[in-house]
Amino acid sequence: MQAIASHQAPASALAIPPTMAAPVARYVTINQAAELRPAFSPAALRDLKFKAFDRKSSAGEIIKGNGTGPAGVWVQLGAKVLLDLEALDRWIESHKVVALK
Repeated sequence: MQAIASHQAPASALAIPPTMAAPVARYVTINQAAELRPAFSPAALRDLKFKAFDRKSSAGEIIKGNGTGPAGVWVQLGAKVLLDLEALDRWIESHKVVALK
């Protein structure tokens, strides 16, 4: 039996220059989104998903959603939930408060 030689490049050859870094994916999981947008924890993102659309209370009253659903932030494929980062960024921008001078 012959041993397989390992050919490894020096560590400096493996470093990726900043201009060649891999682009961030458009659709990410809740945990990935929390890492990419540190203002939101995974729990906060799950809460945004839960409140994305209008819903009825147990008394039959309408509870307004936060608008992330109609904005296209959430993509659900079976049990898998993904966020569209571009749509999330647009939704955040639409909620900016402009200071009055």
